[in-house]
Amino acid sequence: MENGLKKQYGLLMAICMVVGTVVGSGVFFKAQAILQKTNGDMPMGILAWIIGGLVMIFCVLAFCVMAQRYEKVNGLVDYAEATIGGKYAYFMGFFSTVIYTPAMTSVLAWLTARYFLVFLTSVNPDFQLNGNPVTSSETFLLAGFILIFVFAVNTLSSKLAGKLQIGATFIKLIPLLLMAVVGTIYGLTHNLAGETSSILATNFGTGTGEFSPLFGAVVATAFAYEGWILATSINSEIKNSKKNLPIALVLGGFIIIAIYLFYYIGVAGGAPVQTLIDEGTAPAFVTVFGNVFGNILNLFVAVSCLGTLNGLLIGCIRGFYSLSVRNMGPKVNLMKQVDNGSGMPSNSCIVGLVVVAAWLVYFYGANLAATPWFGKFSFDSSELPIITIYALYIPMFIQFMRKEKELPALKRFVLPTLGIVGSAFMVFAAVYSHGYIPYITAKEAGQGFTCPVFFYLIVFGVIMGIGMLMMKPQKAKK
Repeated sequence: MENGLKKQYGLLMAICMVVGTVVGSGVFFKAQAILQKTNGDMPMGILAWIIGGLVMIFCVLAFCVMAQRYEKVNGLVDYAEATIGGKYAYFMGFFSTVIYTPAMTSVLAWLTARYFLVFLTSVNPDFQLNGNPVTSSETFLLAGFILIFVFAVNTLSSKLAGKLQIGATFIKLIPLLLMAVVGTIYGLTHNLAGETSSILATNFGTGTGEFSPLFGAVVATAFAYEGWILATSINSEIKNSKKNLPIALVLGGFIIIAIYLFYYIGVAGGAPVQTLIDEGTAPAFVTVFGNVFGNILNLFVAVSCLGTLNGLLIGCIRGFYSLSVRNMGPKVNLMKQVDNGSGMPSNSCIVGLVVVAAWLVYFYGANLAATPWFGKFSFDSSELPIITIYALYIPMFIQFMRKEKELPALKRFVLPTLGIVGSAFMVFAAVYSHGYIPYITAKEAGQGFTCPVFFYLIVFGVIMGIGMLMMKPQKAKK
C-alpha cells in the first residue's frame, strides 16, 4: 500500500492533533457520572481519571510501535490485519462499524441535544420541557434532528464538515480551561472552609468500603478518553514520525489527563457535590461565571459535543465502505459505490446513519426512559462496548510480540505488555462494575437474575454472528 500523504506536521502540530482528537464531550458527560459512581468521593474520582489516563497511554504507546513498524498501514483495522490476519481485521471492522462507534455516536447526539436545551432553558425560563433536559422527549427528538443535520453536512459538503470539526476543536477547550482555572480559584476563595476543601480532604473510599465504585468510575472515564486510537493514523503525515509520534502521544496524553483533572476539580469548586450529582456540571458554570457568561459557556459545551459527534459520524458513515473495499461485508458492490457529485460513498453513509439512529433509540429506551423499554437487555451502550474493544486489542498485542522478533525488548515486550495490562484492567473493571455488583445487588433484593454484561454479550454475539455470515469475500463486479 503506497502512501501518498505529505510529511507536513512537526511535533507541535502533532501534539495539538492528539489533544484535539481525544478531548471531546465525554469529560462534560462523565464528570457527573463519576461523582455519582463514587458517591461524591473527590479523591476517588481523581484517582479514576488518573487510572483511565494511564490505560490510554499504555495502549496508545503499544499501538504507536505498530504504527512505526507498519509504516504504510494506518488505522485499527489495518493493524489487526498486519498482526493477526484478514478475518480478524474484518471482525474488528464490523464490530467498530455496527456496535462500538455508532453506539458512542448515538450518545453524543443525545448529549449535544441535552446541552443545547440546558442553554435554551437557562436563557429563556418560559421555555418548558416535557421533563428535564436529560430525559425529556424534546431531547430525544432534537438528538435525532442534530444527527440528521450533521449527516447532511458530511454527505453534501465535506469541506464544510471539515471546518465544523476544526472550529469545534478550538471551542471545546474554552470551557474546559476556564472552568479548570477559574472554578478551582473560585472554590478555594469562596468555600475555603467548606465544600471545596472538604471534598479534597475526603478519605479514599469513604462510605463505600469497596473498590467497585472506583472500577465503575474508571470505566466512565474511558468514554472521555476514547478517540486516542485515531491519533495513530496520522503517523504518515508527521515529520520524522518514528521520533515525533511517540513524543506527541505521551505529551498529548499527559496534557489531556491534566486538563481533565483540573476541570474535574474546578467543577467541584463551582457547585455543591450533591447539585453536581443531580443536575450535572451546568450549575457550576452559572455559579462561577454568572448567568450570562455561564450560559454562553454552556453553549460552547454544546458546540463541543457537536464537533465530537461530527468526528465520530465521519467514521460511522464510512464504515461499510471500508469493509467493501476489501470485498467483504454486506452488499459489497452497493456499499462500494461513490457518488460522483459529492465524492462520498452514499449507500454506506445512509446505512451508517440508520445504524446510529437505531442505537439512539436503544440508548433512550434502555437508559433514559422512566421504564426501560428493553427489560433485562437494558445496558449502558456508552460503556459496555469497552469490554469487547479492549478484549479485541489483547490478541493483537500478543501476536505482535510473537512476530516482531528483531525488535528490542522495550518495543517487542514491554510496551505491548503494558497495553495488555491496561486492556485487561479495563475489561475486568467494566465486568466488575456493570456485571458482578448489579447481579449481587439484584439477587439480594430478590429481583432474580439480572446482569447487564451477560445480556450485552448476548447482543454482541448475535450481531457479530450476523456479521460473520456476511464475511465471506465476494467478487466485485467490473
